[in-house]
Amino acid sequence: MAGKTETHVADSHDLIRVHGARENNLKDVSIEIPKRRLTVFTGVSGSGKSSLVFDTIAAESQRLINETYPAFVQGFMPNLARPEVDVLDGLTTAIIVDQQRMGGDPRSTVGTATDANALLRILFSRLGTPHIGSPKAFSFNIASISGAGAVTVERAGQQVKERRSFSITGGMCPRCEGRGAVTDLDLGQLFDDTKSLNEGAITVPGYKGGGWNSRLYAESGFYDPDKPIKKFTKKELHDFLYREATRMKIAGINMTYEGLVPRIQKSMLSKDKESMQPHIREFVERAVTFATCPECDGTRLNEGARSSKIAGISIADACAMQISDLAAWVEGLDEPSVAPLLTTLHDTLASFVEIGLGYLSLDRPAGTLSGGEAQRTKMIRHLGSSLTDATYVFDEPTTGLHPHDIQRMNGLLLRLRDKGNTVLVVEHKPEVIAIADHVVDLGPGAGAGGGTVCFEGTVEGLRTSGTVTGRHIDDRAVLKDGVRKPTGALEIRGASTHNLQGVDVDVPLGVLTVITGVAGSGKSSLVHGSIPAGAGVVSVDQGAIRGSRRSNPATYTGLLEPVRKAFAKENGVKPALFSPNSDGACPTCNGAGVVYTDLAMMAGVATTCETCDGKRFERSVLDYRLHGRDISEVLALSVNEAVEYFSAGEANIPAAQRIAQRLQDVGLGYLTVGQPLTTLSGGERQRLKLATHMADKGGVYVLDEPTAGLHLADVEQLLGLLDRLVDSGKSVIVVEHHQAVMAHADWIIDLGPGAGHDGGRIVFEGTPADLVAARKTLTAEHLAEYVGA
Repeated sequence: MAGKTETHVADSHDLIRVHGARENNLKDVSIEIPKRRLTVFTGVSGSGKSSLVFDTIAAESQRLINETYPAFVQGFMPNLARPEVDVLDGLTTAIIVDQQRMGGDPRSTVGTATDANALLRILFSRLGTPHIGSPKAFSFNIASISGAGAVTVERAGQQVKERRSFSITGGMCPRCEGRGAVTDLDLGQLFDDTKSLNEGAITVPGYKGGGWNSRLYAESGFYDPDKPIKKFTKKELHDFLYREATRMKIAGINMTYEGLVPRIQKSMLSKDKESMQPHIREFVERAVTFATCPECDGTRLNEGARSSKIAGISIADACAMQISDLAAWVEGLDEPSVAPLLTTLHDTLASFVEIGLGYLSLDRPAGTLSGGEAQRTKMIRHLGSSLTDATYVFDEPTTGLHPHDIQRMNGLLLRLRDKGNTVLVVEHKPEVIAIADHVVDLGPGAGAGGGTVCFEGTVEGLRTSGTVTGRHIDDRAVLKDGVRKPTGALEIRGASTHNLQGVDVDVPLGVLTVITGVAGSGKSSLVHGSIPAGAGVVSVDQGAIRGSRRSNPATYTGLLEPVRKAFAKENGVKPALFSPNSDGACPTCNGAGVVYTDLAMMAGVATTCETCDGKRFERSVLDYRLHGRDISEVLALSVNEAVEYFSAGEANIPAAQRIAQRLQDVGLGYLTVGQPLTTLSGGERQRLKLATHMADKGGVYVLDEPTAGLHLADVEQLLGLLDRLVDSGKSVIVVEHHQAVMAHADWIIDLGPGAGHDGGRIVFEGTPADLVAARKTLTAEHLAEYVGA
């Protein structure tokens, strides 16, 4: 049978087949994706790339894996609904590496989010001197506790009492409970001690004016409510501020009395600041002071954990080191007794360096990582994995990467593919598209104008395909002939936030200034940490927008407010009727437009509400019209349509028209004004924030990588917007890696030369043309190559 070349039937399944995908804006998409190859999905923002890759292929793979668990286990897992698709064939296990920010829990660090901290703890428990205990003794999440007492055990039919004791040695600092920082309440912001309680001494929002909160303290009986607080005895002051929970009757109603400090800590300080009402957030920012824990000096560890050392280095020192330095230190340890452990630890740390995160330290709080850094941190555990034939799904892995670092990232993606995995990447950068084995281009437009496959094939085929991506893939911005002259300067002196090394720089005002440098060189530290407060600065970062599925661009930007008033005035009714979250809500779905059915351990189902047909409003509300449309039809308009609608006839609402115009200016014309915020991509969210802030009074705009998630064709529009902002008298400072934005700048400030402690210095200040001519920095090399100089 030597000459027989028939392939085994098991080897014939080398495609992932998708037929009839209709998730979100996809219009019956059918494609075939080759396995064990690198496939890049391209298309303008909002064309349906994420809907196809994440919400269809990856979601179904995860749902099928979850269904292999017993029903009991499934009860504890998230409920995933089956995507809207006719056929999905040839799926393999999907591993999603997305840009979701890592948990903002204050105890989560880069070390705990990867395996590095666990390995270090074992290392110190074996080699550290003096020996203080097991790996738990080096963990800042485990408190030291001990106890003793009598226990009753049964032996030979008799009850015998025995004395038992136990102790656990943990590494947690007892003062800050492993957080590294202590919060104190400024008591002067809580009450005015010259007044009595009946005179309104408590100044906390919600505790004034005779409400239940103030009555609780005034009528508790623990002190005289007519006596000024500064005349309270020690016991009275303790009862007022710190007394533990006590049940009591006030005005005939059972209530729980608790000291003012613990009550405020529970009701306000444990909540997310972003979700608070503005006046409460302002109070919290005034009343709470954050300081480095004086006992552990911010290391989170108790004295015992800090005292045990290997070669003069404690675990706190090791976690504070830059990872590239720590990797070198671990490599220098020669301890045959723990050789396998040292090898694994060194490989993990080396992966950080290889992926371009060597400038981080293990004690960096995970919540402070940018989206791109978080995604690369998640990649680390997959690089050394022995798994093959898995599908890795990446969401713009080059976000936040300098062109110099993109080459490295390309190498990692190819390495994952060469191990026999299918790699699916949603990406806009031409450098990544260039290495693809297969390209799927979605479009032609965004939102309702997208959702179809415009091209499938090779990169060369894409170039000649005539699609939007094909036409723009070889776009190259050119250096401007002339640059604007600055009108002033923002002085930064001695900036030393994070890795900045006493930087002095004058940021020119009245022009477009671009801050560049490799990832980790100190750009964000300079812009967000060192620009003097009160300089009229409006900062637009990439942080997530807080909003439920009930929030949409109309509610977030304030566009809905004048629209509701116009509807109310036109029809002679109250404005609350025109809010799906208030009086006008459909009673069946409470204004959500869909009814959620929980099916216990099976996937929950969201069905369009039959009463309101998904319109979210009560039937009677839809009888009221403004310029021929009811409120649900206005919310279904795209931003482009809304701009026209709000400037016509009796629907002429200048306030709403201005907001819609700003949304159009930032390139969100394709969004519907009522689209839930939860369905927006990262780039769309930042542009939505930018549109909201464009009405702010500030004269200096600071933007953090506004090209994130932008298609090549949209970058042009963004440059036009930045120009309009500068021409209207604003100063625009942009942290950016995209060469087109650098080429378009009036002034460039380049940080480096490297990352971490190898960065933090200004390596160039001047015009883009001077940067290219000098060719002395990494940025200069890549920009020169880009503009063909």
